[in-house]
Amino acid sequence: MKSMKVEEIRKMAAEEIRKKLTDTRDELMKLRFQQVSGQLTDTSSLPALRRNVARMETVLRELENAVVEGA
Repeated sequence: MKSMKVEEIRKMAAEEIRKKLTDTRDELMKLRFQQVSGQLTDTSSLPALRRNVARMETVLRELENAVVEGA
């Protein structure tokens, strides 16, 4: 999986980010199981997915703070 850039995430709607975040977390969980069982060959995908999750959570938090401050 390729790394998502923050600009790409910011262009998405909040619901779209949440859905993508759920999908990415599921994929990360599957890869962790593969790593534990010794089936994972590309271990570099784990940190990339973790960073993507962190980026999406950060952008969601920014959106939530902007809504609260705007109210």
